[in-house]
Amino acid sequence: MTNKNNLAYILLVLTTLFWSGNFIVGKVASTYEIPPFSLNFYRWLFAGIILFPFTIKEMLNKRNYIFNNIGFFIILGITSITIFNSTVYYSLYYMQVISGVLMISTIPVWIMFISSILGIEKTNRFQITGVILSILGVLFIITKSDLNLIKNLAFNKGDLIMASGMFAWALYSALLKKKKYEISQITLLEVVIISGLIFLIPIYLLEMNFGNQIEIGKPFILTLSYVVIFPGLASFFFWIKGIAIIGANRAGVFLHLMPVFGSIMAIILFDENFKIYHLLGAVFIIAGISLSNKKSLNNA
Repeated sequence: MTNKNNLAYILLVLTTLFWSGNFIVGKVASTYEIPPFSLNFYRWLFAGIILFPFTIKEMLNKRNYIFNNIGFFIILGITSITIFNSTVYYSLYYMQVISGVLMISTIPVWIMFISSILGIEKTNRFQITGVILSILGVLFIITKSDLNLIKNLAFNKGDLIMASGMFAWALYSALLKKKKYEISQITLLEVVIISGLIFLIPIYLLEMNFGNQIEIGKPFILTLSYVVIFPGLASFFFWIKGIAIIGANRAGVFLHLMPVFGSIMAIILFDENFKIYHLLGAVFIIAGISLSNKKSLNNA
């Protein structure tokens, strides 16, 4: 069991590193005005094409199982592929990387909260307190510690978009462990990708219709290559595998590394500043996450 746990820990550390890099690349994409929904569409289109030869046989053999559970797979696809990844790229047009990765770090708390609501796992008083503290931490970041922003509802557009993506990913992660699957993890990923792409196509076409065309050049090719291979295929597979070994709650703890990796890279590459409201938000978020994981860590 220890060896399997160690494998999960390695996979989850790599997952958070690659996902942190996704924020960096997403910010680079915004500077080159690469359309966010188009980037997300091609990311998962190519990922799906790469996986297809390795999964088509099992998808055909298990087609009855897949079609009987298609509604569930569609929800997984919409929350993870369609909503979460699109909102990350879109929000980075309007916000700092540091703010984004700090907000995303609260996802473990929301996984527990949603798991409790859906009856997947029970919630204790520490987790409830953790949710409250994490909300306060996110509010510090969204409002930049300025109460006038709350009074005037003058929130940063990117912060609100990122928040919607954050909840979508938490719902996906909670639902992911709701079932025992009769298909392999790689086929599950392919089914989720296809399900998400179906609903991403009209958004992609709408973006193109508004004149947001992709220019095929070095920035786009390098950006697409990274997001397909690392935060796309590798990270999703590693995340699914890690959850399968140690569970969603304990796997969620590793997302705490994202603000560390992301902030360091943002400061070095974009000369971003870690401001006082980031610090205040981080303190509340860390306190919330620590309380939320009190029981699960003691039982680890």
